[in-house]
Formats: sequence, C-alpha cells, structure tokens
Amino acid sequence: MIISIITLINRSRSAKTTVTKGNLARVDVDFDAAAYGLAPRERLDARRPGPPAAPHVRKEQQAVADAAWAGDWRAAAAYVRAAGTDWDERWFRLELLDSIADEDESWVKAWRAGDPGDCDAAALEASRMVAKAWEIRGSKYANEVPEEDMKAFRAMLPAAIEAAKRASLLDPANPAPWVVMLTAARGAQYQPEQFEELWKGLVERAPHHYAGHGQGLQYWCAKWFGTDKKMTAFAERALDAAPAGSPLAGVYLYGLSELEERGTLGSMTSDERRRRLMQVAASLAQVRPDDHRLPGLRHLLAAYAGQAGLYQVALEQFRAIGPWCGAHAWSKGGDDPVVTFEIARAEAVRRSGAAPLPPELRPKAGR
Repeated sequence: MIISIITLINRSRSAKTTVTKGNLARVDVDFDAAAYGLAPRERLDARRPGPPAAPHVRKEQQAVADAAWAGDWRAAAAYVRAAGTDWDERWFRLELLDSIADEDESWVKAWRAGDPGDCDAAALEASRMVAKAWEIRGSKYANEVPEEDMKAFRAMLPAAIEAAKRASLLDPANPAPWVVMLTAARGAQYQPEQFEELWKGLVERAPHHYAGHGQGLQYWCAKWFGTDKKMTAFAERALDAAPAGSPLAGVYLYGLSELEERGTLGSMTSDERRRRLMQVAASLAQVRPDDHRLPGLRHLLAAYAGQAGLYQVALEQFRAIGPWCGAHAWSKGGDDPVVTFEIARAEAVRRSGAAPLPPELRPKAGR
C-alpha cells in the first residue's frame, strides 16, 4: 500500500497558513518576537501544534505500518509490547495501530486469529468496533441523527463493550480494554452507577491513565451524563492527583475548553481559577519536553493564562511552544491561527512587562 503513516497522522491537520501583511494587519508591526525569546514571526507554522516526532520514532512507526499493510501483524504486536507497563504509551501505540487499520484492517483479524490470547489485539478489535459505531452515528446532536443510523449505533456499542470485557480477561493488569469500555459507555447510555463500575476497573489498573481520564471528563460533562459542576470537580481531582512527570493536569484545561464551548466558562480572573492554572503550569513543567501531548496542552494553558491575566505564565508557554501554532485555541470560530497566536504572544509580552533578552539569547530567524 503506497501511503505513509505520517500521511495518516497529518490528514486532520490544516495546511500551512501563509503569513502576509494583510492577515497580520491587527498585529503591532514593531513587535519583535525574537527579542523576547519567541520564535520569529516568519517562522510561524500552523500545520501542527508542535514539532513532528523524532526521525527514529517516525521510522519505527512507518516500519510497523508497512509490515501491517503487508500482512505481518507481529511487528505491531511487538511495537505495543515494547511499551511495557507504561500504560499511557501503550495506549498511544494502540491508537496508532488503530489509525493504521483505517487503511486496511485485515492484519488485525490475522493477529486475532494468530494469537487469540493477546489482550492488546483483542482490545484493538473492540476499539475498532467502537470507532465504526461512532462513524455511523456521526458528530451531530442525537435529534439530528437518522433513526436508522442511531439504531445501528446503539446496537453496535454493547457488542463492543462485551468484546472489551472479554479482552480484559486475557490480561487482568492491562487497562486498555477498560479505556475502550469507557469510550463506549456514553453512546451505550450507561447510567452513572454503571459508568462508575467501569471507572473503578480502570483506576485499579492505571489510576492516572491520561486517555482514560479524557473519557471520564467527557462522560461527566453537561452534554452527556453530568453537569458543569460534576465535570469541573472531576477535572480538579485529576489535577490534584497528577503525579510528577504526568500530563494528567492537562485534563483541567480540557474541562475549561468544554465550559467555553458551552458558553458557561465564567470569569477566568477569580482567585480559584488563577490558582488552578498556576498549579497546571507547575505540573506541566515536570513533563518530558518530548511528550507528544505537551504541545497541545501548552497552547491551551497559554490561552487560558492570558484570559486569567497570568501573562508571565502565558509568555513561558509561548517560549516553549516555539513556532507551532496549529492548535484549536487559535483557530476557534474560523480565526486565522497565525494572527490570533501572534496577537496573544504580543499581549503576553506587553502585559507581563517582560524585558528584551540579550541578543545572544534570542532565537534566530530560520532556525
């Protein structure tokens, strides 16, 4: 199959936005970003939220994809197993395999047949059942989905949950099947007490699972089975429990994003909101710089810190982000992400009172 895994990963990302005098008309032309430790304006790139993975990582991922598309599932199995008990990384690798299977999933079926006792293979199969169900339903509100599609959707999810339950028996320590169950629970109309049983199953195995907490946040938001208050409480518990080095604190930022989308965000300048954002910043500062989740979280933190008047925190994030500005925080409502990003950076510099850096410490154009 003549397609690269990088193409699959990038399909949902927008094309690069060209920076022109016209679309930067609202930005102070005298703002010298590099003088404050920020990527020069001409380097801003809206193709992605952060840098691509390291070459050796991309090479490994491509080799796994090529082998799978050639019918060899063993490379995929070894790729997942190599993550060991780093359950966040192991789930990330399963998600990558899921995207590979979007092009051709015959190798997944071969994996299940060739090693029926493999929990990861069974979890992947169940995850694909969930994805297919959601594909039928679409992203519309329930009352906008054709009745036939809704029936098919709701019929598929219980089967996916049962498949994930069977997968969980193959390796009781592996949280992946539980993440699949949590993902399916909303569409399957699980009531809170049913969801709590699944949640207990996850946290007994991986109490700080990042993707699992993302599913929990969605369940407890007001558009599903919770309320703004319940979702916020869930996000705050995740933030308080985040261990050193984990990006789990970022769940709080996604909670703010949910509130913003509903129009119920309220004041960002309250003492509690500012304290929580400072807590997020301190937690994310301990995450490995090459963690693939970190860039997206930095964009959210920069945006909300700016709204909260924490301009020094925002400036620190902008410096760490570099030239990458392809994030939803800057393109909401169809805005040009380059323009919105540049305006936010300039405001963080101006309102933080930051002094220009010595010339030797400034980023250079073209690098």
